[in-house]
Amino acid sequence: MILSIILQVLLGVGFLMFGFMKLGSKQMVEGFKHYGYPGWFRVFTGLVEILSAVFVIVGIWNETVAAWGGLLIVVTMIGAIITHIKIKDAVKSMMMPIILLLLGFIVLFINFESLL
Repeated sequence: MILSIILQVLLGVGFLMFGFMKLGSKQMVEGFKHYGYPGWFRVFTGLVEILSAVFVIVGIWNETVAAWGGLLIVVTMIGAIITHIKIKDAVKSMMMPIILLLLGFIVLFINFESLL
């Protein structure tokens, strides 16, 4: 389905960017300290985001892989939203994770049947 392909490309490119930023960006290092998380968790999160990106991009040709990528994005964004709630961030700071959560859900939903 064309909607899923468009979302997968957008999510894939975005999550590659977000994931690589977590591996080396000074801003991300400081951000994770602010959130109260250790450095290894920042690296782990970055690697999960890169894996999610690879899954949704490869998923253009394989619906099962797309569904798994969507699920990884959903779980990751739930964690991001919980983190923002934990540190009492304003709702506007949570908008990007919320949007990405919804887009991940759409990709998962469109491709869910392939998991059954």
